[in-house]
Amino acid sequence: MPPVWLLACLVLAWLQASQYALGLSFGGAWADFAGGILVGGGLILMVLAFAEMRRHRTTIIPHETPERLVQTGIFSRTRNPIYMGDALILLGLILRWDAVLSLPLVPVFVWIVEKRFIEPEEDRMRRKFGMEFARYCQKTRRWI
Repeated sequence: MPPVWLLACLVLAWLQASQYALGLSFGGAWADFAGGILVGGGLILMVLAFAEMRRHRTTIIPHETPERLVQTGIFSRTRNPIYMGDALILLGLILRWDAVLSLPLVPVFVWIVEKRFIEPEEDRMRRKFGMEFARYCQKTRRWI
């Protein structure tokens, strides 16, 4: 499950910040502020996505095929608002914790999520929704 991967990355970042900081820092208050904005933004994206999927009565479980193709609300801006929210939370906490050496965890996390979850999900949706999903992919980006 994606939250397990997020938690693993967060634990690694926290351990790096607390045990292996090596005197590196993002430089103070701006990082705390930006980190807070990113974490808050990530949580908002996730809540908006959960609400929209619930409104359409479809699953949020990554390994299940959704009953409906949700293209409204936050899903009209990005095909993966929950995963984007996860990445924003990870980046935000890395900034807040001053975990400079953990910055590479963000692209690693995004890569893992794409390969393990997004690509298989999109394959299932392509099979189920056909041209409707293809049109959705043309008008809505995977991430931003």
